Amino acid sequence: MRPILPASLLALSLGACAHAPANNPAPVAKAPTTQEVIDASTPRDWRSLDPEHTVYLQLPAGMVVIELAPAFAPEHVANIRALVQGRYFDGLSINRSQDNFVVQWGDPAGDELPLRRPLGEARATLPAEFSRPADGLDFTALPDRDGWAPQVGFVDGFAAARDPDAGKAWLAHCYGTVGAGRAMAPDSSNGSELYVVTGQSPRQLDLNITTVGRVVVGMEHLSTLVRGKGPLGFYTDPARRTPILAMRLASEMPEDQRAKIEVMRTDTATWDAYVESRRNRRDDWYVHPAGHVDVCNLAVPVRPVPADTPED
Repeated sequence: MRPILPASLLALSLGACAHAPANNPAPVAKAPTTQEVIDASTPRDWRSLDPEHTVYLQLPAGMVVIELAPAFAPEHVANIRALVQGRYFDGLSINRSQDNFVVQWGDPAGDELPLRRPLGEARATLPAEFSRPADGLDFTALPDRDGWAPQVGFVDGFAAARDPDAGKAWLAHCYGTVGAGRAMAPDSSNGSELYVVTGQSPRQLDLNITTVGRVVVGMEHLSTLVRGKGPLGFYTDPARRTPILAMRLASEMPEDQRAKIEVMRTDTATWDAYVESRRNRRDDWYVHPAGHVDVCNLAVPVRPVPADTPED
């Protein structure tokens, strides 16, 4: 059962009606803005990232925080964890930046054996994990129609889609989604080549590739990379590649070196209010509330851990 709306947020919604004369119809309540929803949230509306499934991608420009999605791609996530723990990515590079599409990183040697870096303890082959059974997910559906799936919504902060008739669910290709690059064969990905969506939600990729997580913080270090001039945005000049200084699991890092952030939960009444604030923008600047929101236009709020929040 959803927790009730925080009292402070409820007051915002009802305040316009509180002093209406009994013999006059109450005025239409002004819905809270996005910022008002966030300001009225309580600690229960936020969660910390699981350090076992959080990856820090260190680039020269700064750190990118990635949250992995084992509920959707358990075998790929396990392989990525093994690759990171084996330091597979350290010293490799970002090799592709395609305008309005993706940034991709891994071994620049590609499949040109024997130059390709060994995978260590990670597996070389994995089954495709394009979707998973819909049962067992705490799926918070959006009220609006989607052109790519019967239903869309969020699962633990991940933008997702599901087909109740087919009994399957999958992660949506939204801005910041991280996937495992593959060749022609559906089962040709193993997590050693990763990409992140930096363009306008290429949802045509849904159900055609394994998605493994999402960027939580640091997208600016990826989306602003110079575009590659080769086919599909690959860099023809090796000097254009961005080196990967390190990739680490948060659980490998000392507590005082972990990112001190929280993300908004997507299974609460506060989240529902946040969604409505984005569907119908009531900020003073807006003249016409849209009455609709796309799943990929809902960025899950992230905030620094409040100073008075006890450490786990």
